[in-house]
Amino acid sequence: MDLDEYRRESRANWDRLSGNWLSEREYLWETTGPVSQALVKRLDPQPGQTILDIAAGTGDTGFLAAESLGDDGRLISTDFSSGMVEKARQVSSERGLTNVEHRVLDAEQMDLEDDSVDGAVARFGYMLMADPAKALGETKRVLRDGGTLAFAVWATPERNLWAAIPAMELVSRGHLTPPEPGTPGIFAMGEPDRIRELVAAGGLAEPEIEQVTVDWGYPDADFHWAMTIKLAGPISEAIGGLDEAEGESVRLAVKEKIDGLLAEGGATGLVHVVTTS
Repeated sequence: MDLDEYRRESRANWDRLSGNWLSEREYLWETTGPVSQALVKRLDPQPGQTILDIAAGTGDTGFLAAESLGDDGRLISTDFSSGMVEKARQVSSERGLTNVEHRVLDAEQMDLEDDSVDGAVARFGYMLMADPAKALGETKRVLRDGGTLAFAVWATPERNLWAAIPAMELVSRGHLTPPEPGTPGIFAMGEPDRIRELVAAGGLAEPEIEQVTVDWGYPDADFHWAMTIKLAGPISEAIGGLDEAEGESVRLAVKEKIDGLLAEGGATGLVHVVTTS
């Protein structure tokens, strides 16, 4: 994989999808809010602190932390996608938050001083980065002594079939390249041993790893497909590049498998919530 090309394509994808993430904020919070709540609980932000939100997307995890910082505290809400930063700025303005600074910031090379933040949070970011060890090292650099990093990544494919099913269908048809070990992607940090390896490479302390279950609450397979198209980065891009007939064929194949998943009791996901310093 050409990591520089991956970075360019990833940034373009998230710029393109930022409006969809804004329009689906309410649904995403209803389903994945427990992950954000677990992260902020482990971060334990205090009045007057400076907290960094990395790969913030539309910003809601950081905004939850900002509620505890008070007027003397500050949340630095960041993303490498300028589109996402603009959407987060819109949300914080609508919520009337006055202690938030919005910045376009690449987690792999942050324009922040050493020892400049009291804590950092990252929900579903590191696994998608071209060089997560470098990003974790940058996080360590900007953390003050004793500062906490709380982050979340998706567990392995078999525990997240809602995402694995469309990806595997596209791979089987040659529309996506099978991921190589160590390359970025939604499941790149799915194994706890891989998390520990990358955290150590970043110079951070031995992590505590817990699991949180996400219930997507899909009413049917059509809703799952619509959300996949709207929100799922590389998968959405691959589907968008198919001709009409192949796109419909993929949709029906995915629908059959998702129907089976829903019939068995619903579509859930498993998330690793990681705390280190």
